[in-house]
Amino acid sequence: MTDIAARYIEVWNETDAVKRRHLIDELFTEDATYTDPLADVAGRDGIDAVIAGAQQQFAGLVFSVPSPADAHHDIARFTWHLGAPEAAEPLAIGFDVVRLADGRITGVFGFLDRVPG
Repeated sequence: MTDIAARYIEVWNETDAVKRRHLIDELFTEDATYTDPLADVAGRDGIDAVIAGAQQQFAGLVFSVPSPADAHHDIARFTWHLGAPEAAEPLAIGFDVVRLADGRITGVFGFLDRVPG
């Protein structure tokens, strides 16, 4: 599951639209869902649009995973940070819960613990 978390964060950090979509197609099932306090989408197109929007809103910032994923069965959760590269403190902190089938993400439930004011 730590590999899944790393690949998931790689998708969020990929700014090249073609490369990002390739990563999304590899990692997510066709009908995967993504739900957080700011978005509720289904399908790879919707997920790609949410990520592209976040990248536009937070240009120059990067996501990281500060600790290993916690998992059981086909579910994993992991904390993420969003901030400037090399910054001492992240701008935002949250955690995501992902559900898998055959090694691919079928659903993401995101939670925001700290967001910029």
